[in-house]
This record gives sequence, structure tokens and C-alpha cells, in this order.
Amino acid sequence: MTEQNPKETNTFESAFARLEVILEKMNSNTVSLDESLKLFEEADGLINTCTKRLNDAERKVETLIKNRNGELVMSPEQKPATQNYTIPPTQR
Repeated sequence: MTEQNPKETNTFESAFARLEVILEKMNSNTVSLDESLKLFEEADGLINTCTKRLNDAERKVETLIKNRNGELVMSPEQKPATQNYTIPPTQR
């Protein structure tokens, strides 16, 4: 097994792509138990990386979805409210 350099998986997309490769290997039933454990351990770290990146992105988006008073608009489920984007008539 060749482990990827942590710098190669520092983006969400590269970490997610590596997770897909690991999943394919583990589902192939061609890896040993020891290698499966190593892959599982690597996948766990990648899942943490992806989760952190998604949470960071969500926080950034939340700060962008504010009303005119500067307060975050929350839905009844206590999640940031979103609005459908419509293309202004001048850009159509």
C-alpha cells in the first residue's frame, strides 16, 4: 500500500477522491486484513479532514447569509436560512 502524502490530501476534493479509492480497494476483497486495517485507519483520518472542511465551509456560508441588521437569519429548524438565487433581468 502506498500512503499519500498529507499535503496531497489537503483539499476536500483530493481527500474525497482518496476515500473513493480506499473504498474500492476494501470492497474488492483482494486486500489482506492488515492492509484493510491500515486503509480503514487512513480513511478515518480522511473522513475527519472532509468533515472539518465541510464544517468550515458551512460556517463561511453562514456568515454570508445575514439579514440587513447583520444578524444571521435562522430557519424554524435553527439552521441558516437560505434563499433561492434568481438571475437579475440585466444578466439574462
